[in-house]
Amino acid sequence: MNTSSDPEKKKAGSQNSRNSTEHAERGGAKRRPGPMEVLRTARTQLTELTGMAVESVSSFEQTEDGWTLDIEVLELSRVPDTMSLLASYQVQCDPQGELLGYRRIRRYERGRADTHKAGGR
Repeated sequence: MNTSSDPEKKKAGSQNSRNSTEHAERGGAKRRPGPMEVLRTARTQLTELTGMAVESVSSFEQTEDGWTLDIEVLELSRVPDTMSLLASYQVQCDPQGELLGYRRIRRYERGRADTHKAGGR
């Protein structure tokens, strides 16, 4: 008798495979997201929390505790567009890319360049 065509054994094998997949997903061995996935998640979460449109990501760094990003958002749209107010937010994410916190670090008009600081070029 050929057991490979036995429907009960196929069903049991399929169930074991599904259980091991579910166990891996629930277990401590979580897959670490790549940089692009972290960036997309952080942008989406910041937009949902603040209600402001993300313009760009100006800084992105992996740290010991997760990720740190500086994200530029449109805070106030004006006419002409060069007078719109933008802000830089520093965003902290855990190693999985989930947002832990954010804070505004700078607010500026779109048409203004950064001012030179002492020692800067």
